[in-house]
Amino acid sequence: MMRAVCVDVPGGPENLLLRSVPRPQLKDGEVLVKVHATALNRADLLQRRGLYPPPPGESDIIGLEVAGTVDTLGPGVKRGWRPDDRVMALLCGGGYAEYVAVPEELLMAVPTNLTLSQAAAIPEAWLTAFQLLAFVAQVKEGEVVLAHAGASGVGTAAVQLVRLFGAVPVVTAGSSEKLKMAESLGAAAGFNYKEERFEKRVQDFTGGKGANVILDCIGGANWEQNVNSLAMDGRWVLYGTMGGRGVQGDLLGKLLSKRGHLLSSLLRSRSLQYKAELVQAFTRRVLPYFSDQPASLTPVIDSMFNMDDIAEAHRHMEANKNMGKIVINVVPQNQETQ
Repeated sequence: MMRAVCVDVPGGPENLLLRSVPRPQLKDGEVLVKVHATALNRADLLQRRGLYPPPPGESDIIGLEVAGTVDTLGPGVKRGWRPDDRVMALLCGGGYAEYVAVPEELLMAVPTNLTLSQAAAIPEAWLTAFQLLAFVAQVKEGEVVLAHAGASGVGTAAVQLVRLFGAVPVVTAGSSEKLKMAESLGAAAGFNYKEERFEKRVQDFTGGKGANVILDCIGGANWEQNVNSLAMDGRWVLYGTMGGRGVQGDLLGKLLSKRGHLLSSLLRSRSLQYKAELVQAFTRRVLPYFSDQPASLTPVIDSMFNMDDIAEAHRHMEANKNMGKIVINVVPQNQETQ
């Protein structure tokens, strides 16, 4: 048996229940990971409310990423993982628990200079940002990339990756503190969407050319400013709809006048093969930069909670105050394997 966070009735954070459930049964090619830490994602809030169910056949326990150690190898595992190896992983679900079964293709070695709590802040946010920039937008050197929610987990990863790829990151956020954080990570400029129209600032920053790529987790509320901020032949990449799904007005006409590309992407529903290729590319192109001395890339952590305080962690994210990732320590930190 193991402790896990369960949701019997969809609803608010108070509906998150910690109880004992059976450990996962390993399928062919899976590894059982003893979870030391997991991290929150916006999708977790939606799943808790019954609005974002896991893909068919996946665990209905919330949690899209973990860091921990290899406990047991399932049948048919080929990749050389050994018990007690420090690993982190992207999941379809199951992260809010003491153990999780992971296809071996989705495991990554934790950089030696990071704790397991720090590593838990990497898989979902960094693989999402990497996928959007490298696989979907195919960002090129010198391009301007506008990232909304620049102080979020994905935002803080995107700013650093855009710099790594030789492009120019600019961000929006809702407070001066969040903008300062994004700029400390390498954002060339930051715009407070609560105080000004970011479309004008983007045009000013680019000398009227606009952003070549927009990473957009907001959706409906921003559509007109996004199109107005877009460079000719630019790529607007939609990966969330925190600002609503409805659009009123001349979206298609405005997009057509820019010859703009509207691309959309979700990661959780992708095939295992796609995720395996993404993990492989990330491991090759990005992971070494976490281990540089000094490190070129760093996971940004807002706060840490113990699993007993999972409801409070959800309330913290729902208040939109976090800068970087909210990490849940499943094993108390003083017991963590370094």
